Amino acid sequence: METNRKLLFFDIDGTLLTPYPWTVPDSARKALKEAHANGHLIFINSGRIYAMIPSIIKEMGFDGYVCGCGSQIYMNDKLLFSSMIPNDLCRETIEKLRQCKVPAFFEHPDKLLYDSKAPTLPETILNLKSEVEVEDLALYTPEIYHTFSFAKFLAFPDADSDTETFREFVDKHFSCFIHDDAAWEITQKHCSKATGIQFLAEKLNVSVENTFAFGDSTNDLPMLQYAGNSIAMGHCDPLILPHCTYQTSDILDNGIANALKHFHLIP
Repeated sequence: METNRKLLFFDIDGTLLTPYPWTVPDSARKALKEAHANGHLIFINSGRIYAMIPSIIKEMGFDGYVCGCGSQIYMNDKLLFSSMIPNDLCRETIEKLRQCKVPAFFEHPDKLLYDSKAPTLPETILNLKSEVEVEDLALYTPEIYHTFSFAKFLAFPDADSDTETFREFVDKHFSCFIHDDAAWEITQKHCSKATGIQFLAEKLNVSVENTFAFGDSTNDLPMLQYAGNSIAMGHCDPLILPHCTYQTSDILDNGIANALKHFHLIP
């Protein structure tokens, strides 16, 4: 096993990115450069698909990305792992969403999909058209509709939705995390932020003890519980603290730098 090199995994929102206007503090940029110069590898580990990772993050020189809650893993600009939901389950999901009147959009590594035949559309998808390629799967030809797939999806049940029936379907086929804004983040059962760390640690021959995960919310719990060392940001959801090795300061109070210094990853 490699003993000196450590693998560092970072959530994006609230961990590297400040609240609006969404910047990366200079102290975090400098600390990550130092850690990298010391031979450690740095990765993003996010629920976002690669197409939705902000350019401000992509410009920082990360060694790789665990995207879509572990469904795609990239390193050195190469796709090392990809898991997509099978087409038959994608189609069944779309029919169930229509039947239960649940607004949703679907995440492919390179684009977002939506269904204009659905009773209502989440406003979010319209706002994202300026940021990423967006396709209406209701316009697919039969050939495409019977071959397309997506990696995960976001659902937004409302007062008109048959939430109970939809939840039974989700629990049978997927994992589900409900965000504070009531969005349901629905992912493949066998993929998570934790399996992303496991995959890269095995590939790079680094022990789990030499992995570090940085997060701030309960959707980071899989990686915080799996990593050898787990760091909660200063302003984090208190529910994650029992699962973390260390709590650093706030993102705007040199949180990343202080954590890296605490673990002697930078001087």
